[in-house]
Amino acid sequence: MTVRSSAERSAPSRKPLSRERVIVEAVALADENRIGTLTMRRLADRPLVEPMSLYHHVANKDEILDGMIDVVFREIELPSSSADWKTAMRGRAASARTALHRHPWAVGRMEPRSHPGPATLCHHDAVIGCLRHAGFTVALAAHAFSAIDSYLYGFALRTQSALPHS
Repeated sequence: MTVRSSAERSAPSRKPLSRERVIVEAVALADENRIGTLTMRRLADRPLVEPMSLYHHVANKDEILDGMIDVVFREIELPSSSADWKTAMRGRAASARTALHRHPWAVGRMEPRSHPGPATLCHHDAVIGCLRHAGFTVALAAHAFSAIDSYLYGFALRTQSALPHS
């Protein structure tokens, strides 16, 4: 039987750190305090680890941001392959609006990622696939995707600017 000291008994148990946990904590920090507060030091304060230990799981802040955007894309419903393209895009847009409302920091950061994650790629593939299945050419599908998202992101930004800031 191992006898633990009183300091060991009162110390909170920490979950093991992983890449996924670092990213989930980063999303929570950005959701609570805005993206400008996201630093490696503030992030390390959340899981109660040293900032340098984060680098065992992520290379840098850009990798964290890529992962955070992938989390947001995981929350957006993929367009239905059984619905007509307009209905599918409308459903996707409504789901994206909900996700962007939950994560306002993500607006303006969704598309310019240089290393998109698997959820981001799956999402883009599904949207382009839906439009291509509806008869859009590759160029027209890309243009429609861009136009829909430009409107969607602009609407999300406009909605955010109308909300009171805390």
